[in-house]
Amino acid sequence: MNRWKIKYFNESVRDEIKSLPKKLFARYFVLVDRMVLDGPDIGEPHTSSMGGGLFEIRVKALEGIARVFYCVNVGHEIWILHSFIKKTQKTPLKELKIARERQKEILK
Repeated sequence: MNRWKIKYFNESVRDEIKSLPKKLFARYFVLVDRMVLDGPDIGEPHTSSMGGGLFEIRVKALEGIARVFYCVNVGHEIWILHSFIKKTQKTPLKELKIARERQKEILK
C-alpha cells in the first residue's frame, strides 16, 4: 500500500493551519489523516475540485468553516497551499488566486 505524503508550501502555511480554532484544526487533522491512507480525493462533502488540478478540503465545526487548498504532485505528494476561515457563501477570489499561484510554483 502506497501512503500519501502531506507537504506544506512553506512554514507560514503550516502555521496558518496550526492556528485554526481548536475544533477546526482537529477536523482538518482527521481529514488529512484519511487522505494519507486513502488518497487525495476522499469525496464530497470533505474534498472538492476547484478545477485545473486545484482542490479544497472543506473543514466544518461548531466554530465555523475553513477551507484548505491543495494540489497533488508526483510521488504521492499532497501539497497544502493555503487556508482561510470562510466568512461568505462564495470563495473569495483573493484566496483562490493565492492558492493558484502557489500551485504553479509547486508544479514547476
